[in-house]
Amino acid sequence: MSLFNTYQQYDVSFTKGVGSKLYDTLGNQYLDFASSIGVTNLGHCHPEVIDALNQQASQLWSVSNIYMNQLQLNVAQQLSQISGLDSVFFTNSGAESNEAAIKLARKWAAEEKGIANPEILTFQNSFHGRTLATLTATGQEKVKTGYAPLPSGFKTIPTMNMEAVKQFTHDDTAAIMLELVQGEGGVRIADPNFVKALSAWCRENRILLIVDEVQTGMGRTGKWFCFQHYGITPDIVTLAKGLGNGFPVGAMMARSHLHHVFGPGTHGTTFGGNHLAMAVVNAVLSALSPLIIGNHITIKGDHFAQLLKKRLKHHRSIHAIRHLGLMIAVELNEPVQPFIQALLQKGMVALPAGNHVLRLLPPLIVTSKELETATTWIDEVFSI
Repeated sequence: MSLFNTYQQYDVSFTKGVGSKLYDTLGNQYLDFASSIGVTNLGHCHPEVIDALNQQASQLWSVSNIYMNQLQLNVAQQLSQISGLDSVFFTNSGAESNEAAIKLARKWAAEEKGIANPEILTFQNSFHGRTLATLTATGQEKVKTGYAPLPSGFKTIPTMNMEAVKQFTHDDTAAIMLELVQGEGGVRIADPNFVKALSAWCRENRILLIVDEVQTGMGRTGKWFCFQHYGITPDIVTLAKGLGNGFPVGAMMARSHLHHVFGPGTHGTTFGGNHLAMAVVNAVLSALSPLIIGNHITIKGDHFAQLLKKRLKHHRSIHAIRHLGLMIAVELNEPVQPFIQALLQKGMVALPAGNHVLRLLPPLIVTSKELETATTWIDEVFSI
């Protein structure tokens, strides 16, 4: 085999995508409710994004970050404006964004608090990436198997409550890192009271609050960033996935008091923030803006959740339905994989989130008719 067997792949190969639709090698059409795991938020081949990429591709692709890049500065300013965070470092992926956040937090703790061995706290069932540092930060043992020795400096809090946070916090705690919606962990939504208490605790104890928005950012939950639902502003926020609508790009954003920590030579990247990526992100931000300002994503998400609850309420295999914006979970009392396979046979792409959760991440441009079709198909596979 020419490829490492690192993915359990379905027996289908896609060759084309338009909006919420995918097409395979045989010309069969599929309704895409996975969005490449929350990546193609604007759907496939969005015309504004295509135009921006093509125009930039004919001018300049990439130069070193040791030269000024006005496109990069423009995008950074837009991200700062919509987030309330002041400084941006561009990366190529979510894992790299989280690596940058970890490095920034450690360097800040060493320089500002004199901590020789800073520790970052994360939570059970979280997912922060596949690099050695980010898989160690991840609160799921399955991703760590076989990779010892793992880096030190991380502890996993078993539950999201303040008593546990206080028990795990000590003098060497530099930061607390969390997903406000645990995507890979089952689309589990953090309690607002806990999040506000955690934010206050971090401020009172000079601990950085890092929010991983790799999957939840860029409109997925109905706002630009999930933290905006909670009335807080984290010290550090990480992005990727929907930021480039399929083009590989990520970002790590931080508040002004951290700006000085990353000076010249302290961190870097070859491809991060290149001209192609910045042209794409600029187009993505422009296309997403009316969807978020008009509250369209929240309206669609609430409508979809109500459709599902109404149609699926009689199925004994369903334990719960959760959602925030267009990030939806159907939690089951039995394994989810057979249902995902059955949906694929019908012509619908969906995702697991663990062994018992059907995760639905339709494009943010999904239509009401497509939501109704998806609901009908889901109802049918649960009726088999």
